[in-house]
Amino acid sequence: MVKTSALVKLLEEAGAERVLEAHAPDFGLADNLPYPFLAIVGQVEMRTALLLSVVNPSVGGVLLIGPRGIAKTTAVRSLTGILPEVEVSDCEEGVLADDLQSEDARMLYPDCYEKYHAGEPISHHEMVKLVELPLNARLEDVVGGINERVAVQRKEIRLERGILARADNNLLYIDEVNLLDDQITDAILDASAQGQYTVRRGAMVGTYRSRFVLIGSMNPEEGRLRPQIMDRFGLRVNVSGLTIAEERLEVYRRVKSYRQNPQQFVRQWEWATTEAQEQVVAARELLKKTDIDEKALKGGLQLVSELEIDSARAEYTMFEAARAHAASDGRVLATMDDMRAVAPLALRQRRSDFMVNYFEMQKREDDQIIERFDAIREKMR
Repeated sequence: MVKTSALVKLLEEAGAERVLEAHAPDFGLADNLPYPFLAIVGQVEMRTALLLSVVNPSVGGVLLIGPRGIAKTTAVRSLTGILPEVEVSDCEEGVLADDLQSEDARMLYPDCYEKYHAGEPISHHEMVKLVELPLNARLEDVVGGINERVAVQRKEIRLERGILARADNNLLYIDEVNLLDDQITDAILDASAQGQYTVRRGAMVGTYRSRFVLIGSMNPEEGRLRPQIMDRFGLRVNVSGLTIAEERLEVYRRVKSYRQNPQQFVRQWEWATTEAQEQVVAARELLKKTDIDEKALKGGLQLVSELEIDSARAEYTMFEAARAHAASDGRVLATMDDMRAVAPLALRQRRSDFMVNYFEMQKREDDQIIERFDAIREKMR
């Protein structure tokens, strides 16, 4: 029997919210109040994958695959409510204290370097942001480039950070990722995998951190995603619509309540949101000490082999997700149960029938070549 982790239990039990009678005051202001993550009905696998990715960004992000109107974007936007604060640089170059320890820091970041060594603060803490990439974004918008306004008005050449650098320590969400330009998609995936990227514009060069949690979503009706891009996403979730009438009715009731009074609805879920946030913080800290049982490692490797999956990202993603699953349950050792819980998320859609058939065909051809050669050699004796 597979043990359910604490975070998954929280997702499954989120229907028992407290109702607060006090009405939130209305000052006529439009607040940015994302729908509470714990208030989403069902879709436990989707929310579990999202939680595992923020507990351990090493899983490589999440790809949500499914039709329209099933809360994919709602779930992603609601993630910021359960995440702890992050350190944000106050420097124009976006550097933190760690970046100022290198030998060439004084030359690369002169203003921030002087402030830091003078004892002045160079950063502050703020809530995690969700950076959404527009489909019409240019490559220069994404990676950065020459600030054209400054170049024209001030006659200065300045290299400006792009969306990827601004997403550092935050969440980067790409809706309809299958419709994004391939060149931009490749740049995003490379930056996500490396944790940094370099921009070169003539004699100017800038290297920026890009340690973000990458989340993509797509509707397969609108087009497929290239296999090499699909492979770069760690966890994949097939999100389908709810089939139980009671659950669909509960969705209607909650959405109606949220739209009528967002402030009050969000306050009703404050206790669950705070509890989830505390568990994410604890899981991130525990992850530093979490390892994988030897039996689970061997079992995971055997599974990948039997499924005939070529990409080495398969077991890496599965092992990192298993560690996050264990840490989320307050344990420092991932077991076979953890591996079983995350295996479908990490391994689905990674097996390529084309490559399996290709290698089988190639092996038959190699066997024919050797057979012919041996026959020729036998005749020449």
